[in-house]
Amino acid sequence: MRRSRRSRRSRRRAQEDVLARLAELRDAPPGTGPDPAFRARLRERLLAEPVGREPEPRRSPVRPVPRTSWLTQLATVGLAAAMMLAAFVTYRSVPGEPLYPLKRAAEDTLVRLSPDPVERGERELVSAKTRAQELDALLRSPDGGPHVGATLKDMDRSTRSGISRLPRSTKIKKFAEDQRNLVEGMLPQLDGPEQVQASGYLDYIDGLVAPR
Repeated sequence: MRRSRRSRRSRRRAQEDVLARLAELRDAPPGTGPDPAFRARLRERLLAEPVGREPEPRRSPVRPVPRTSWLTQLATVGLAAAMMLAAFVTYRSVPGEPLYPLKRAAEDTLVRLSPDPVERGERELVSAKTRAQELDALLRSPDGGPHVGATLKDMDRSTRSGISRLPRSTKIKKFAEDQRNLVEGMLPQLDGPEQVQASGYLDYIDGLVAPR
């Protein structure tokens, strides 16, 4: 602020000096002019401080926009990839694996949150299909035996619960045919109570396929 006032006073004095010199020239006799020294001084003042020109306003320095660190970007991408991998592994898990309870909890939540009975019944049938696929994976695994009976029971429960909420339609017939084809191929690998349980499930499925 003080520098600005000083510069304005300095320019005002220079302007007054120039005007005074011009008045002297105006009152001089015609044909005469200022001496060379005066011309040199006047030229220097005019070039040093132009009359009537305001100084350009100061511009505040532009602060650069901080860029996200490449380490932060790398961590974000890595976290997203880890979450996708965890979701995939959870979806492919079977009974007995550490992530399987998380998979079942997600399925049960989707079923419970379905407000429409038809939608809930359809989700139940999806769960029954998933149990059949898990049963096939368990029979192919050397460590899957202890979980076969429980998976058969869950498959039967989801099927009956879903059918009870759905009207008889071609979708149910298609579901029953797919389940029968899948479970029938597992019978030779089952024995004892588990084979009896699977046979009872197939009898129920056959009743859905046969027309009433």
